[in-house]
Amino acid sequence: MKLCYQVATPDVARSPAVTAFQGNLDYNFSKLAELGYDGVELMTLNPLELNWDQVKGEADKNKLDIVLVCTGEIFGQLKLSFMDKHADIRSKARERVKGIIDFAAHLGANINIGRVRGQYCDELPREVSYGYAIDAFKDISEYAGKRNVKIALETVTLMQTNFINTVQEAVDVVKNVDNEYFKMMMDIFHLNIEEKDMFEVIDKYAEYNIHVHLADNNRRYPGHCGFDFEKIIRAFKNTGYDGAYCTEIFQLPDQDTAAEGSIKHLRPIFNRIYR
Repeated sequence: MKLCYQVATPDVARSPAVTAFQGNLDYNFSKLAELGYDGVELMTLNPLELNWDQVKGEADKNKLDIVLVCTGEIFGQLKLSFMDKHADIRSKARERVKGIIDFAAHLGANINIGRVRGQYCDELPREVSYGYAIDAFKDISEYAGKRNVKIALETVTLMQTNFINTVQEAVDVVKNVDNEYFKMMMDIFHLNIEEKDMFEVIDKYAEYNIHVHLADNNRRYPGHCGFDFEKIIRAFKNTGYDGAYCTEIFQLPDQDTAAEGSIKHLRPIFNRIYR
C-alpha cells in the first residue's frame, strides 16, 4: 500500500482548477517526502518538455515512488479527446497519450484515462462516437502493453462528461477492449455522485480496480468535509486491494495546507487498517 499525492509537472499551466501540487519539482517532492507520503501521481501535459531522468532522479532522491501519470489536462488545457468530431483532434489525442505512456514506462508507472476519452456530441451518432473511443482504447492498450504500462480507465461524473459515468459502464468498456493492460480505477468523489451504493461497487468490481483517487465529498482534502475515510479505506482493504491511493483534490486554501491536512487525516487511518 502506498499513500500518494498528485503533483503537476512544470509543463502544466498553473491554474486553480488543477487538482495537484504545482511548482518546482525539487521543492514539491522534498516537501511531500518530509510530510511522510510514500509516492506521487504525476499530472502532465507534454512529456517532451521534461527531462525524464531528472524527474525520476528527484523522486528517487526523495524516496518517492511514481505510481501513475494522469492525462486529465490533455483535455482540460488542450481540449484533445478520442471522441472529437474532427479526425485530426482524435489523432492528436492518441499521439499525446502515447507520449505519456512512453514517459510512464521510463518512470515505471501506469497511466489513467479520464476526460481525454471525450464525450458524446449532437453532431455524431452515439455508436460512431463509441466506436472512436473503443478504437482508441485498443490502440493505446496495445502500445502500452509493449512497454509494460497499465491503463486505468476512470469513471467521471456526468457533470464533467456524458461517457462512462458509472463503474458498470467502465467495466463494460474494459470487457469490450479485452486487453490485459486496460483496466479501471475508482475515484471516490465520482463514485459518491454516480453510484447508488459506493461500498457495494467497491466490493463488486474489485477485480478490475488498479488505482484509487481520494478526495472528500466536496473535492477538498480528506477530513475537510463529510466522508468516512475509515470506512472507505477499510472497504478497499477488505477486497484485498493493496495498491496506491492518491489524492486528487483542489489545492484549497493552498497546496501546502491541503497536503498537510490530507496526510494528517489519512495516515493514522492507513496505519490502523494496513498496520
